[in-house]
Amino acid sequence: AAIAMNRSDGAVAERPRLGLFTSLPIYWNEAAEISDLLVDHQSPPWVGQFLDKRYRLQPLDLLEPEGAGKPDPLRTYSFLLLAQPRALSAAENVALDRWVRAGGRLLLFADPLLTAESIHPIGDPRRPQDAVLLSPILSHWGLELEFDEGQPNGERPVELFGASVPVNLAGRLVARDGADSDCAILGHGLAARCRIGNGMVLIVADAALLDGGVSDLRAREEALAVMLGEAFKK
Repeated sequence: AAIAMNRSDGAVAERPRLGLFTSLPIYWNEAAEISDLLVDHQSPPWVGQFLDKRYRLQPLDLLEPEGAGKPDPLRTYSFLLLAQPRALSAAENVALDRWVRAGGRLLLFADPLLTAESIHPIGDPRRPQDAVLLSPILSHWGLELEFDEGQPNGERPVELFGASVPVNLAGRLVARDGADSDCAILGHGLAARCRIGNGMVLIVADAALLDGGVSDLRAREEALAVMLGEAFKK
């Protein structure tokens, strides 16, 4: 909370609110301990800086109330960004689906095999989610996330909404029959845009766009701006 307050710039009222739910180092850098974040002299990750200029960015730990009688953490948001989130509980799946159907706009990066490097070893709970585990909610929305193990490693561009999106060992989204949603598959399966109730979801089956320490920062910013605009437009 202290970090979030220090990053406000006095103009937050002019920016729409954006809830951020992620396992990736987007709002803060990776660190061995919480105390390291307080003395971190590195610049914040580029994705967090980019979002902070356009939205009142608020990290979320839960997508459901913490207990009976507690407020719904999603109630004040019209826009959500889920980027390689941890597995959702059954209650969080219900809460997210309810929020979308009520008119929420969601941009979801769901990578079946994360290629970004981490300072934390496999099995460390501080490590970003290596493989996204969202089958229940994706299935409920009429989608399956597939992965081709034979595809070559290494970044390659895929055109999506006129933007060049870098991907690396990406997944492929496939529509399921008989679902209570209206999904369009885009970019040869890289993405899906679904009308769900009164809301809209844009899902991207890769998260390489959000990698840090990159040399093509301007191109990534432009691509992310396009994804946000497509996800959150009316």
